[in-house]
Amino acid sequence: MAQLLQAGGAYRYVRRGELVEGVVVGRTREGVLVDVGAKTEGLIPYGEMTCLGPQGAEALAPGQRITAYVLRTENAEGQAILSLDRARGEEGWRLLEERFQRNEAFQAPVVGHNRGGLILSLEGVRCFLPASQMVAAPERSARESLLPRWVGKVLTVKVLEINRKKGRVIVSEKAAQAEQRQALLQELAEGQVRMGRIINIRDFGVFVDLGGVEGLVPLSELSWGPGDPPPQVGDQVQVMVTKVDQETGRISLSLRRAQAEAWEALVAAYQEGDVVPGVVTKLTPFGAFVRVEGKVEGLIHISELSDHHLEHPGQLLHEGEVVPVKILRIERDRCRLSLSLKQARSEAEAHGWVFDQTGAVIFAPPEVRGHLGGSQPPD
Repeated sequence: MAQLLQAGGAYRYVRRGELVEGVVVGRTREGVLVDVGAKTEGLIPYGEMTCLGPQGAEALAPGQRITAYVLRTENAEGQAILSLDRARGEEGWRLLEERFQRNEAFQAPVVGHNRGGLILSLEGVRCFLPASQMVAAPERSARESLLPRWVGKVLTVKVLEINRKKGRVIVSEKAAQAEQRQALLQELAEGQVRMGRIINIRDFGVFVDLGGVEGLVPLSELSWGPGDPPPQVGDQVQVMVTKVDQETGRISLSLRRAQAEAWEALVAAYQEGDVVPGVVTKLTPFGAFVRVEGKVEGLIHISELSDHHLEHPGQLLHEGEVVPVKILRIERDRCRLSLSLKQARSEAEAHGWVFDQTGAVIFAPPEVRGHLGGSQPPD
């Protein structure tokens, strides 16, 4: 029966407001003809294909399959009047509604602006980005002159509100950035090496943008030596992630630890088991950081400071003090040294170091202090 109907010329009836698929069959003065399976071809007026850009109808080749929106079921010639622009808009609304339901970020170009913000377009649907929802919104007094600079840029946004009946879509760049930040925080892990861009330089360190999240490089983690050039805002740099606090969102970074080759050269003279002098640079609740010769820092865990129990390394050491340390591990993949004070004691005593009963240094050979620039242990 189906074959008989087809042979007898069975046609479909198109309805106003529906999306139909068809094949481009030709072009007239009024527009492009499309075979949609009806009694006569459908017509797409040239004014209903602006979504094709400067090429217009030339972008549609005979035999090409397209999807169009039915504006009218029949004109004076019996043709259905179709629209590519409206079809694209229907697809845009569908995509926007899906992304709103999934709370999903997406990219869209800026096509215009007004006094309150920017106009973006997704598949022909215009979306409004209020200035208050922009990541880098200009001051209210400067918006009229500065907002045009965003036209042509592609922004990542999320839908805050969508109302199909009123034709209104409100989007937010800030909400999308917050989502990106959370996703990136989940990806980051200690020991990773990432590319970033320096965005701010302060007295205590350098802030680096990792592509949506910022991390801090403390001054002590900038370089292995004084000969390196100072960082500049805008520099692209390679950094190692040293700590990620998921609760606070704080990220600690290191420039020097990302320079594996430089670190390898600095530790080339050392072997695990060596006992060497160093200067205490920082005390923390979990241990003490010590700089050995060559600008390389290592960590003495609090359990490796003394045979006696300590509540805090400050009970045994002070910053700037010269101490002997034993190199327990050279962790090349993390550019880190693990050190021990208590395991260095016996060998150090043979070379003139003096300790008290708790394991604190009470005398360091003068030639060692002079070479490293550290201080004499307090009396």
